[in-house]
Amino acid sequence: MVLKNKNTKSKRTNKLELHSRNPHRARYDFALLADSCPELTAFIQLNQYGNESVDFSNPEAVKTLNRALLSHFYGVSFWDIPPGYLCPPIPGRADYIHYLADLLATSNQGVIPRGKSINVLDVGVGANCVYPIIGHQEYGWQFVGSDVNPIAVATCETIIKSNACLKGVISARLQSQPTKVFEGVWKDNERFDVTLCNPPFHASESAMNDESQRKWRGVKGKLSSNAKPVLNFGGTAPELWCDGGEAGFIARMIKESVQYGDRCFWFTSLVARQGNLEAIYRTLKQAGARQVKTIEMAQGQKISRFVAWSFLEDSQADYWRDNYWQN
Repeated sequence: MVLKNKNTKSKRTNKLELHSRNPHRARYDFALLADSCPELTAFIQLNQYGNESVDFSNPEAVKTLNRALLSHFYGVSFWDIPPGYLCPPIPGRADYIHYLADLLATSNQGVIPRGKSINVLDVGVGANCVYPIIGHQEYGWQFVGSDVNPIAVATCETIIKSNACLKGVISARLQSQPTKVFEGVWKDNERFDVTLCNPPFHASESAMNDESQRKWRGVKGKLSSNAKPVLNFGGTAPELWCDGGEAGFIARMIKESVQYGDRCFWFTSLVARQGNLEAIYRTLKQAGARQVKTIEMAQGQKISRFVAWSFLEDSQADYWRDNYWQN
């Protein structure tokens, strides 16, 4: 992990490795995964190197692999999402959770706060409910997941109700105001120790399609004018694009977070495009954030990051630790 403020250019020592506590660091054992999820067997095939794998361009194969991973590693007996909804890669989602745990530990004398006293808000939980599943099963945290899509919220509720390990510790709330982030889902006198968010990346559907076409051409060659690349991880409109794209969404989140500043220890958001960081830092300075951190992560050749900010004064942070994080 690399913790840095906006002026720090820290170097990573293990560029391409997942978090040390991430159980997905090793190559997938498809025999074990198929034991947990027999339907995965139909998708297992040998890749060009002679190793067992699945066709990651096949959305159904990706969804079934996720179902197997959630069953084997996190004890989830039922998991399903509607066709076309975002089916995220589990290892990267797990990394964000583990680095959030480290972030909380840096504010708690190196000790990760665990258990149901830790409350987390997942902004844009989606239909998959993956962040709350991993966060609760790994650290015992309680989660609220918000989403603007009623189908996504209903799907999360079905997943929760279908798994005894998730009942009573994860809840899903509909954000009925698409232009709002926290307002309408954050209840009066409610406290969250950390928020997380994987914001929509694109500013419009056309921008998303142009980017997908560009990436797909790099792999498959020139597409016909009518061809559309298959999104193997899926995604609906609110999951993939919004007005202003990633930078606009995060800016709105920061501005709205001010009014909840004394009811949250750390606000965080993934930032996919490094070029958006400077504008985010400026917005955080204007908002009066007292602490700002950038945490870098890596998976394969991809370097990602999230930005964390807090409005708490030192005395407020001390009170928070002493009263909420001491098990």
